[in-house]
Amino acid sequence: MPLLTSPFAELDLIRQPEQADDPLQAFDAADQYLLEHLASQGLPAECRVLVLNDSFGALAASLCDSLQVTSSGDSHLARMALEKNLARNAKAFDRVPFVPSNQVWQGTFDRVLVRVPKTLALLEEQLIRLQGHLAPGAEVIATAMIKHLPRAAGDLLEKYIGPVQASLARKKARLLTASFSERAPAQSPYPSRYTLDQPPLELVNHANVFCREGLDIGTRAFLPHLPRDLGQARVADLGCGNGVLAIACALLNPQAQFSLVDESYMAAQSALENWQAALPERPVEVLAADGLAGFEKQSLDVVLCNPPFHQQQVVGDFLAWRMFQQARDALVVGGALYIVGNRHLGYHSKLARLFRGVEQVAATPKFVILKARK
Repeated sequence: MPLLTSPFAELDLIRQPEQADDPLQAFDAADQYLLEHLASQGLPAECRVLVLNDSFGALAASLCDSLQVTSSGDSHLARMALEKNLARNAKAFDRVPFVPSNQVWQGTFDRVLVRVPKTLALLEEQLIRLQGHLAPGAEVIATAMIKHLPRAAGDLLEKYIGPVQASLARKKARLLTASFSERAPAQSPYPSRYTLDQPPLELVNHANVFCREGLDIGTRAFLPHLPRDLGQARVADLGCGNGVLAIACALLNPQAQFSLVDESYMAAQSALENWQAALPERPVEVLAADGLAGFEKQSLDVVLCNPPFHQQQVVGDFLAWRMFQQARDALVVGGALYIVGNRHLGYHSKLARLFRGVEQVAATPKFVILKARK
C-alpha cells in the first residue's frame, strides 16, 4: 500500500476492520489536499485543532507531532483505526485524545478539520455543537472527494459557522473553508423521534442513526418474525441501531438477557435511551464496539442482525460477512443467528458456508428473514 505523504509526516496506514489484500487505502486525495493547505498556513505549534470524522486517523496522525490535535467522531472503528495507525507509525496509541460523538469537547479550537460524512444530519449536529468551541479567527475546513460532496454541506457551513469559500478542485477533491462569525445560538433538531404501533413504542434517534425519521423497511419485515419462547437465553442485537429489534424481542421474551452492540456511539446512545424508556426495570448491556469481537466464544444463545451493506461510501458485503463470522464464534453450539437481508444479496449461500443449517423463516418481495443454526 502507498504511504500518506504530506508536509507533516509520511505514514503507513491501514483501514479498519482489516481484511487480507484490502484493495482500498486508508486515505485519499481529500486528506492530502487538506494537509497541504494547512501546511501553507504556517500555524504555530500551540494551535488547537479538532478533527471530525477522520475515518482511519489519516489527518490526526499526520498532524499530532506539529499541532495540538483532538479527534472526534461517531465511529468506534475509526477510533480503533486511529489508535492502531498511531502505534503502527511509532507514536503512542493515545497520542491523540478521541472524543466520541455523544461526549462534549473541551475548550476552544483555532481550526476544525471536517471529513464530510455520508449522513449530513451528523455534520449538521457537529456544526451546531461547535457553538462555544471556536476561538476568535477560527476556521472550519471541510473536505471530501467531489463526488461525495453535496451542495448542502456548504449550505450547512454557511448557516452555522460563517461565510464559505470553495477551493479549486485538485485530484477530484475540494475544500470548503468557513470563517467563524458570531451568530445567534442555534437549536439542534436532533434527536428525532417516531412512534410504532406494534409494538407500541416511541423511539429516539440521534443524528447519525440509520433511518432516524422512521422504521427502515428491512426492520419492518423482521419485526413480526422475531424469535419467541427463548426462556433465559442470552441474546445480542448486533448492529443494533436505535435498539428496536432487541426491545421488540425483549417484550416477547421477558426472561431473556440482552446485549445491544453498534459501532456508532450515537446508535448506542439511542438504543440505551429507548431501552430505558420501554423497559425501565430491566437490565441491559449496551456497547459501542467492534461488533461481537470482544464477546467470549460460545457466550450467546441468539444473535439478531440487520446487517449493513456499506461502510461510509464503500458498498459491499465485507462488514456483513464479518458480522456473520463474529456471530458464529460467539454462539453456543445449537445457537441461532437471525438476519434480515435484501433477496439479491444472497445471504443464504454465505451463511451456509459458516453454519450447519440455514432456513428461511419468512420472505417479502424484497427481503428474506433467515435463521442460521450453529
